Amino acid sequence: MGYMKAEEILPMEIIELIQQYVDGKNIYIPRKTEHRQEWGSNTPTRKELQQRNEKIFKDYVAGMKVVELATKYFLSEKSIQRIVRQMRE
Repeated sequence: MGYMKAEEILPMEIIELIQQYVDGKNIYIPRKTEHRQEWGSNTPTRKELQQRNEKIFKDYVAGMKVVELATKYFLSEKSIQRIVRQMRE
């Protein structure tokens, strides 16, 4: 996400109104609800995490202990337990 100059996209009346609340500060204007994207929709991260979680579950079913999985995947035992619980569902 890049910055845009307010002067280039907003009418001066709106800029002056905003300046009454935040003069010279950076603000974030959220997307409209209908334009929001799900987390990970623009990157392969979501898919990579799903594949990792499937490997964790496969190792768990094959007999690896939670402590071993936590060490192998560099995660906390609680995270491993959560992943196993989610994969069972």
